[in-house]
Formats: sequence, structure tokens, C-alpha cells
Amino acid sequence: MKHMRWLLIATLYVLLAGCSSSSALKVMPENDPLLRLKGDIEAALADSAMQQSDAGIKIVSLKTGETLYERNSERLFHPASNMKLLSTAAALKVLGPTWQFNTDILADSANVGKKQVDGNLYLRGSGDPDLLTDDLSDLAAKLAKRGIARIKGDIICDASYLDDLYWGKGWMWDDVSAWYWAPISALSVNDNCVELTVEPAEKVGGALNYRLEPETAYMQVNNTGLTVSGSDTAAVDSFKVLRRWRPAENIIDVSGGRTTGHRSRTWTIDVVDAPLYVGTLLKEILTKKGIVVDGNVRIGKTGNSAMLLARHTSETLAVSIINTNKESDNLSAELLLKIAGAEAQGVPGTAEKGISQIYRILAEAGIDSMSYYLADGSGVSRYNTVTTDVLIGVLKPMHDAFSVAAEFKASLPIAGKDGTLDYRMQDSPAEGNLRAKTGSLRGVSSLAGYTVTADGEELAFSILMEHFVVRTSKIRAVQDKIGAIMSSFSRQQAAGSRQ
Repeated sequence: MKHMRWLLIATLYVLLAGCSSSSALKVMPENDPLLRLKGDIEAALADSAMQQSDAGIKIVSLKTGETLYERNSERLFHPASNMKLLSTAAALKVLGPTWQFNTDILADSANVGKKQVDGNLYLRGSGDPDLLTDDLSDLAAKLAKRGIARIKGDIICDASYLDDLYWGKGWMWDDVSAWYWAPISALSVNDNCVELTVEPAEKVGGALNYRLEPETAYMQVNNTGLTVSGSDTAAVDSFKVLRRWRPAENIIDVSGGRTTGHRSRTWTIDVVDAPLYVGTLLKEILTKKGIVVDGNVRIGKTGNSAMLLARHTSETLAVSIINTNKESDNLSAELLLKIAGAEAQGVPGTAEKGISQIYRILAEAGIDSMSYYLADGSGVSRYNTVTTDVLIGVLKPMHDAFSVAAEFKASLPIAGKDGTLDYRMQDSPAEGNLRAKTGSLRGVSSLAGYTVTADGEELAFSILMEHFVVRTSKIRAVQDKIGAIMSSFSRQQAAGSRQ
């Protein structure tokens, strides 16, 4: 009897094992929602564009804290502009959403008369990333309203609130002549750039026409470009618009040819020595308003006895970070990082001080500080190496932080609607639902943010992809598929009812 009992048990075990391999395992993947989610994401990652590429992914439920999917979540990747999530989070935490930037005009009190300033005029910045020429005009108008008609000294440009390192750590030497890499300074205006619009003349042989905005003597244009016929392919192929950078000069060379059929095109080009650019614009504006400036424009510090003559106050930080994240503005991100450092650890603000605030946030989220490395605030630097755990380590606490959560999420591009996600994930469950920061360097693409599932469950996610030579649009297409998969995910929907 004992022998028979063991024989029956063995037979039953074999039968159960056979059932598990034939029917139970076939049913599980289709009925378990998390296994379906994993299968759908793995299918998206099987795209041929990803054959030579690496991917790190983590998806977390903000309701339960459960990890719904992860792949290489502890592996290091370049975040590209996903770094802006960390910088804007630190700025919101340190400064608060109602923080405002002041740009001031001052003078030594003993030198201020009824109609003139006998000494120097100080232009002092606090890192306003959104200052425009019109704002400088408003400052000049306030001086004119005070009755001041002459400045007998110099215009002193005071950018000492932040350090004078105008590029981020690890930025590449050949990244020049574009707004993406504009110099970082506490005194900044127009993204520290000018816009040059070039168009052909009406007839072949004529010099190319150009227009500089703003009109300023600070940037010179050396125009040797000509209007050519369509058959002059050599001239067309050699056409260039480039600021001189060896050595760095505020001179834009326009060379080569454009045909009469070419439309006008505008280049946004960075300047050298941003504080002097701001000061020069102010001097030119003062002159137009009838205020004479006897002296020169130079860099210095505000005198101890200086009195405030005029002030421009910016919009709040909550408004400023919308531009930072939706448009992926590098200068704005770098300024916010340094300002957070200045307010947390003292003037001058530096990238290192700001990055220490990011480390503090991540430490509170339980992220080991030795598991990643941060170098700048915008993601331009390839020294930055993070994991998807790091990005979730910011996204989750920012979601939970009542005082800043709404402002942080409102700054992120919306799929299919605006910012750098304007044309992505349209006509999918992610459109108008998924909010995320994009990131792109050569061979690097990233996407991280929030979405809501078909059940109304909020998710935080991070997707880091790199080491590819195919077009970035193909990698983004894979990310968009994953965005749609997350947004349509349902824990309740039966497998057979999916469309």
C-alpha cells in the first residue's frame, strides 16, 4: 500500500507538470496584465532600429509604488536633456515656484543728480533666463522718467551673482555658433544670442541681403555671400553662416551662394562675453532714448554705496521652467542650477553648488550617490551618467511634493500637443495624456515623465537609449510605442477585449 501511494503521487505530479507546461503557462501571459505589458514593451524593443542599441527602462506606479516594468534600471546612460528634470526640480525645491529674478540699474548715491549720474551706472543681473531687449528698454524708460539725461561714467556690467564659467563641464570645443550652447552668465539677454536672417537678392550677382536682430554694433556681419544661379552648385554647397570661433569673435561670416529661389532663413547665433552684450544693448537703447553715456561698457562689481534707480522683475519661476522644459532651453537650465546653488550655499552660484542640491534630493529618495555622476544642468555634457533609477528618484518625490508638483508637471511637454513632444504620439492613447521631458545627443535619446493608464492609474517612467547610428526619429518611434503602451495599460481589461 505504501508503494502504491507513492506511485499515485508520482503519477499525479507528472500529470500536473504536463498541464503547467501545456495549458497553464499558455494562459498566464494573456491573462496577467503585467505579463502582457512586459510582452508588449519587449515587442516594441524588438524593432530593428534597436539592434545595435542599449535601452534602460523603468515604469513605476505612483499609486502603489510597484515597479511595473524594468530593464537595465541600474545601468548607466547619458541622460541628455533629461538632466533638465533634475535641475528644474532642484530649483523648485530650493527657490520655490514664486521666485522672481531681478535685473537692476544702480548708481553710487553721491553721484546721482536730478538730471545726470556723475559717476558709473551699474547693470546688475541675478540670472534671469528670460530677459529680452524690450525689458532693457523698460529699464531705460524708467531712467528717463526719473529725468536722467546723462551718464558721465561707464556702464558697469555686474554678473558676480554667479561664477564666470560660461560653459558647462565637459562641453565640447566644437559646439559653437548656436543658441544651444549660449554662454552662461548672471547677466543674460535674448538667450545670449542674435538672430541673423539671410535671403537672396532679386537678381543673380547681387549680394545676399541680411537683417540682424537686435540691431547692435556688438555683433558684426562680414557678408561675402552672393545670389547665384541654380547651376552654380559649388557656391550653393559652400554657403555658410558662422560666427568666428578660432579665436572667438563677435563677427558672423556669411559666405557662399544662395539662389533666387531660396527663401529667407534665420540663424540664432550665440555671442562672446554675454555681460558686455547686455551692457552694450543697454547703452545703445539709452542713446536712442536721448540719454547720453560718456563712458564705455565694461565688466565690474556694483559699488557698496549704490542706490537702486530702476528694476525689472521677471515672471515667477513656475513660468520660467515652462520654457526650460517644454523648449529644452539649455541656458535656462544652467542658470537655474547655479541660482539654486547660490541661494542654498551662497554667492557666487556655481554648477557644483547646484548639483549638490540634486544629490540631496536623490539621497532623500534613497539613491546611492556613488551610482551616478552629474556634471552640468542641461545635459549637454557627456560626463553626465545616470540610471533610470535616478530619474525615477526625482520624478516620484516631485509628484508627491504638494507645494511644487503642479508646477513641475505643468512644465513638461505634452504628447502630441506642445513643446518638444508637439508632433509625437499623436492619435494614440498617449496624446494629451503623457507628459515627459525629451533628450537628445548624437547617439543618445531619452524620455522621462508621467502618464495615466486606461484605468486612471498614474505612472512615472524613464526611458534611456543610446549607442545608435540610425536616425534618431527611428529610436523615438520605439519610445512613442512604449508611451502608447503605458497609456493604454489596464489591470482590469480582459485580454480578449483588447482592440
